[in-house]
Amino acid sequence: MIDPPKPKILSADGIVAPLRYVTFRRIWLASLLSNLGILIQGVGAAWAMTQMTTSAGEVALVQTALMLPVMLISMPAGAIADMHDRRLVALVSLTVSLAGASALTTIACLDLITPDLLLAVCLVIGSGMALMAPAWQSSVSEQVPAEALPSAIALNGISRNIAQSVGPAIGGVVVAAAGAVAAFALNALLYLPLMVALFQWQRISEPTRLPPEKLSRAIISGVRYISNSPSIKIVLIRTIVTEVIGGAILALMPLVVRDLLHAGVQTYGIMLSAFGLGAVIGALSITEVRKRMSGEAAIRACALSLGGAIAAVALSREPMLTAAALVLAGAVWIITRVLFNIGVQLSAPRWVAGRSLAAYQAAGSGGFAVGSWGWGLLTDSAGVKMALLISAAVMLVSPLLGLWLRMPRIRARCEDTEVLANPEVRLPLTDRSGPLVVELEYRVAQETARGFHNIMQEVQLSRQRNGAYGWSIARDIADPELWTERYHYPTWLDYLRQRSRRTSSERALDHQAEAFHIGPGPVRIRRMLERPFGSVRWKENVPDYPASEVLPDD
Repeated sequence: MIDPPKPKILSADGIVAPLRYVTFRRIWLASLLSNLGILIQGVGAAWAMTQMTTSAGEVALVQTALMLPVMLISMPAGAIADMHDRRLVALVSLTVSLAGASALTTIACLDLITPDLLLAVCLVIGSGMALMAPAWQSSVSEQVPAEALPSAIALNGISRNIAQSVGPAIGGVVVAAAGAVAAFALNALLYLPLMVALFQWQRISEPTRLPPEKLSRAIISGVRYISNSPSIKIVLIRTIVTEVIGGAILALMPLVVRDLLHAGVQTYGIMLSAFGLGAVIGALSITEVRKRMSGEAAIRACALSLGGAIAAVALSREPMLTAAALVLAGAVWIITRVLFNIGVQLSAPRWVAGRSLAAYQAAGSGGFAVGSWGWGLLTDSAGVKMALLISAAVMLVSPLLGLWLRMPRIRARCEDTEVLANPEVRLPLTDRSGPLVVELEYRVAQETARGFHNIMQEVQLSRQRNGAYGWSIARDIADPELWTERYHYPTWLDYLRQRSRRTSSERALDHQAEAFHIGPGPVRIRRMLERPFGSVRWKENVPDYPASEVLPDD
């Protein structure tokens, strides 16, 4: 349920507009504390690893351990977020991370910590956060209206990066004063406010007339939707490339401080704070960037700026110069991430929002995890400076990817239309009856045949996004004006699901195709059971089921 705004005069598209809504504001403030705790723990874990090993690869693996679960379990997590109450999913996820943080604190207190054990517990904490991320991010649209959604997404980025601007410095002070165990304990405590805020959220679930999907089918539905959505695929590919290349600057930061600046944990915290400060500046600028630049132009400018900042960090031996470069890097890093995030959220309808965001999280975190590991290995053989210079060079040429994979235009969110009524049925069907074959007959003037064929290629992706398979379009050789579209659904229930998932843009696409129809009547639609052995009498003297009778599922 979206709370009514307080009577304050704020711009509808201003960055602070979502804070008018009580539920969002409460969860946002609590998430700020949670993000603060996670980053304090990250400082403790990274520094603890540098004290236990001299291997650059193992130091970089701390980031990999925290991010890898997002890549591995994000799609199931997204499916769970779409299938169940997102508030409860987030609470369960926080409980997992709290258990991991508490275990890490206990192990560190008993002085039983080892590199392998540290990585294992970081995996548990990362798994909880990976399970929570899709539920949390996809629920933002339930806390604010559509016009405030881009600002709310940016504010979530600001929450993390406000924490990043001060969290590492606090973490450095905590680790220096009381050791890594204090950082681990503080993280565990800072999960609690977010759990309380989620408990207070009185979420109202929208009823559905269809039973929920099973987890395996929900995952397949999400993958199918994304694979047939060109705009989401482009964003995911660009996200992976950016995270793999740019991840070097964060993954190697402890080694930059230790080997290039020859400093300690306090300087490490300051450098991460500089990056976080830049990220806050970038997030506050996102509204202005979107007004002045297209998505593709902004991504290219950010890539060039990030490449220059990474090169400056590699060449600098002065903490002030390194910090200045990190402010720039943090600003363009968060702008890039927010633009990718907005692109995914506004391209996916509500029914698949969790799975789409899960794919985005998997792409980003997976790319960062793999990149961190790869840059760590390269650093072991070539050194920190050379690894960062290679990262900078590759980042500077990455805008060329836009020549083939141009960022899609960011439009208003794709929302569901009204649920269509069930079609007339005179055969007794169950949810599992199928496969179902759908045929549509169009009559198209020969001079407009090319335009009709082109629009039908987009219709194909629309059908397949919502569960159809075996799609084809055929033209009658004896009657060239007659075109037949044909596609299948696995079961009757799958067909009913897609009738409740059609978005306004997909309905508009159908209308464009129907506009080519010149027949005396409307487009003819047939719905047929492909293997109807269950709908016929098995003996001559057995009566047919009446049309009103529903057969049992089992």
